[in-house]
Amino acid sequence: MATMIEAGSLSTTTTTRLKDTAVVEVLEVPSGAKPALLLIHNEGEGDIVSAFADVLGQKWESASTILEVQDGPSETVYGMPSSAVGPQLDSWDRSRLVINTHCVDGGHTLDETLTERCNYEYLYTKSPFVRRDVARFLSFILGQIGHHRDLAKKARTTLISTTFPDVHAALPNLDILSVGADAIEIRVDLLREPLPGGGFSNVPSLKYVGEQVMTLRQRTELPIIFTTRCVNENGRFPMDDPSLFLKYLSRAIQWGCEYIDVELWLPEEIRRELAEKKGTSKIISAFHDFSGNFKWTAPRTQELFERGAQYGDVVKIYVLVNSMQDNYELEYFRSTIQTKYPHPPFSGLNMGPTGQLSRTLNRIFTPITHPLLPMIAAPGQLSAAEINTALHSMGQMPKLDIYGIGSFRSTSQAMFFEKCFNELGLPHQFLFAERAPKASVDHILRRPNFGGAYINPPLSAANSRIPTLSNAARAIGQVDTVLVPQEGGNGTFVGDNATWKGIRATLTRDFVPSAYSGQAALLLANAEADAAASIFALKSLGIGPVYTIGFKAHGSLAAEVVPVRSVEDVKRLEQPFVIISALPAEKSLLVVPLLKHYRVDGRNGNGFASPGGRGVVDKGKSAGKVFVDLASGPRKADPLSIATSAGWTAYGIGDVSAWTTVETIRLLVGQNVCYDFVCLASGRGLY
Repeated sequence: MATMIEAGSLSTTTTTRLKDTAVVEVLEVPSGAKPALLLIHNEGEGDIVSAFADVLGQKWESASTILEVQDGPSETVYGMPSSAVGPQLDSWDRSRLVINTHCVDGGHTLDETLTERCNYEYLYTKSPFVRRDVARFLSFILGQIGHHRDLAKKARTTLISTTFPDVHAALPNLDILSVGADAIEIRVDLLREPLPGGGFSNVPSLKYVGEQVMTLRQRTELPIIFTTRCVNENGRFPMDDPSLFLKYLSRAIQWGCEYIDVELWLPEEIRRELAEKKGTSKIISAFHDFSGNFKWTAPRTQELFERGAQYGDVVKIYVLVNSMQDNYELEYFRSTIQTKYPHPPFSGLNMGPTGQLSRTLNRIFTPITHPLLPMIAAPGQLSAAEINTALHSMGQMPKLDIYGIGSFRSTSQAMFFEKCFNELGLPHQFLFAERAPKASVDHILRRPNFGGAYINPPLSAANSRIPTLSNAARAIGQVDTVLVPQEGGNGTFVGDNATWKGIRATLTRDFVPSAYSGQAALLLANAEADAAASIFALKSLGIGPVYTIGFKAHGSLAAEVVPVRSVEDVKRLEQPFVIISALPAEKSLLVVPLLKHYRVDGRNGNGFASPGGRGVVDKGKSAGKVFVDLASGPRKADPLSIATSAGWTAYGIGDVSAWTTVETIRLLVGQNVCYDFVCLASGRGLY
C-alpha cells in the first residue's frame, strides 16, 4: 500500500531545482501498515470518526486528551471533540495526521484557527452523507491513489473549467460536462458569494469556497484544480495582497484538492512555502499574458519555464496572440524545452481565435469548454469534440473501426460506445461482430482500419494468437480488450484485461486501498476462469489469503489462494473482509448462508448511514466488509439486498460493468468518461 505523505513534509532542497522525474512516486509501505489518524470533531458529531474508520478498515476510539492518543495503538483511529483539544495540539509529538472535520449542516461554526493547527480539514454534509467522498479524500491525502502519476501516462489530458458563480448550477449537467475531461477546475475568483444585505462579496470567504469545493467533490470523481486567477490574468482576485493567495491555496491543500494553480507573479517565498506544504497535492505553475506582445522566441520565455519548474509539477504558459506564426513558434519552443527539460510537463497555449491551432496540439491539461457552460474561461477555448474533430482534419487522429466482439446480448453496450464517440466528436466507427464462445477473432483483427476491440466473453490468452499480452492479461489468462498502439505508423496488437480494473475500482469506491491490505477474502465460482480477474484485483490490493469455494487456482495466481473443501473449513477459516461471488445467476443464492454466517456486527443499526443504508462500525469493532456479486441475469432473490441487510457494503454486476466500461474506453480511445456518465447514458440497461 502507499505511504502516508504529510502536508508540509517536502523539504526546500527537493523543490528548489528542476525536477528529475515527472511524478513523485508514492512509496510502498510494508504490508499491513495502517495510517495513523486523529480526527477533531464538533460536539455531537463523533459519528464521523466511525465513518472514517470504516472507510479505512480500522478500529476507532474516542479520546479526551492527546496523551491518550499518543499512548494508543497507531492503527486505531482516534477522535477528539474540538472542545477538548484546547492548546494540546501545540505540544504533542505529531505522530498522527490531524484532520479537523466539520459538518456544514450540523449547526456549528467552523473554527478556522483550529484548522490552521491541523494537517487537513474535511468538510461534509450529514444529509446526504457521501461515503465515497470520504474514501476519495483519505485515499488521496494518504498517497494511496495517484491521479498525477496516472495522467502523466496519457498521450493527451484535458480539463474542464467551471465558470459558474455557484457550482450548484453545474451539478445537473456535471456528468455531461465532464465527458472527455481528465480534471475539473474550480475558478474560485469567479465564485459570487451573496451578502446578507444584497449584492456579492468582492472575494468569496473561505467558508463559502470550502463548501463549494465540498459540493463539487461530492459530485465528481475527477481531480480538482483549485484556481485563484488574478485581475491582471483575466481573473477577479485582487493583486494588492499576495498573502490572500497563500491563505486560499494553503487551505485548498488542506481540503485535499489534487492540484493548485499557483501564478508565477507571486513572490518566491509564497511559492516556496506552498511547495513545502503541498503534501500529495500538485502545483501547476501558471503564467498568462494578455498584452498581445509576447514572443515565444524571446530568451525570457525559457526563463519563465525554468522559474515555473522550480516549484511546479506542471508548467503552464498561456498567451494572447494575433498571428498564425505564433503557433509555429510555440510548437518549436514546446519541442525544444521538453527536449532540454523532459520534466515537469509543459502546457503551452496561444489564446484567442488565432491560437486555436495550439489548443489542438497541446497535450498537457488543455482547457476545454462545453455548450452548457455559461461562459468560456479564456478566449478561443474549444470543446473536447471540437478538438478531436480538428485533430482528425489535420491527420492526427485517423478514422478507425472499433469493434465490440461477443454475443448478441452485448449490442446495447455497442450503442453506448456510439453515444460516447458522438459526444466526444471522435471520427471512429463502432462495429459489432457476433462471435461464438470459442471462435477465433483473427479475421476481425486483420480487417482494414482495425483500431481495437472489446471482447465479451473474453478470449483465452493462451489461444488468442495476439503477439503481445499485458501482465494482467497474461496472469489472468484472459483477453477482453485488444489495443493497436500507433508506433511509427505500424500498429501492433496488444491483448489486455480491463475487467480486473473494473473490479478493483468497485472495491475502492467506498474503501481506501489500504483497508484491504492483509485481509482475507472468500471467492465463489464454478471455475477458475470465472474468478481469475477477481483474484488479480484482490492481489493488487494486498489481499491475502484468498479462500475459494467451487474451484482451485493454478499457476501464477495460486499463491496464497486456499480452497475450502468442507463446512468445517468454513467454520475455521479467517473472517473474510471481502466475499466475491462469480457464480452464475441461477446459483447466486448459494452465497447467502455465508453472508449471514459472516454478518457484520454493528453496521446495521444506529450510526452514520451512508447512501443505500450502509452504516458504520460500533466503537472498537473491526471495520466494514464488502460483498460483490458478479452474476447477471434473472434470479429468484437478490443477494445484494440480503447482504445489505446483514451489514455488508454490497455491489452488483452493474457497478463492476460500469467501471469496466470506463477502463475499456480509456484503453481503446484514450478518452476519459466518468462512471456517473456511464450510468446516466446507459440507464443501467446495458448491464
